[in-house]
Amino acid sequence: MVTVRQIERLWDAKAFRRLAAELLSTRTEGTYRLESELGTSLGAAALGIIRLDELQQSHHPLNRKLLNVILLAQEADGGWGDPLRTGLCLRALLCARGEGNAVERGMQYLATMQKAEGVWPKEPIRRMPADGFVSAFVMFELASATRFREVVRIDDAVEWFAGNEAMLEPDAKRMWELASLRYRTAPMLVTAELEFWS
Repeated sequence: MVTVRQIERLWDAKAFRRLAAELLSTRTEGTYRLESELGTSLGAAALGIIRLDELQQSHHPLNRKLLNVILLAQEADGGWGDPLRTGLCLRALLCARGEGNAVERGMQYLATMQKAEGVWPKEPIRRMPADGFVSAFVMFELASATRFREVVRIDDAVEWFAGNEAMLEPDAKRMWELASLRYRTAPMLVTAELEFWS
């Protein structure tokens, strides 16, 4: 288990790749591919916020530092470079019931980058082929978020995975299995959240 002290120590040392690797090593969605793609200050910041939230330490001053990294890195198009990083950054922002302009712009970015068949390309270039791993990761991170379900064509994405599951590479197939659990349980989570806050 990665502690607040470990996150802070690695963050202050600018050991972003190591921090991301350690945070991902304890997560169900952790893969070598994610370690290599998220081993930057942005990826480490988003993963750090998610971990702080899990530890119920969102009030820690480090959380504000990490949040600033994410907010300052948002690009003019509303995303954070590509759908994978955007999905992770949005998940981090949503951890503490985040909302506002940054979240809305990020959600719109994902809606805009969603291909006609319902999945996302690896890079924000419309002519790129669909990437099952990236799409499954976006779904894993956000399928239980009400706003995500309202903005993107989630049913199209689920239908694409149903029709293409047999052709997915092993990491993408595993990520989709995790994402589909969140997708199927999301209505129950939303109902429980509404009851909690009522």
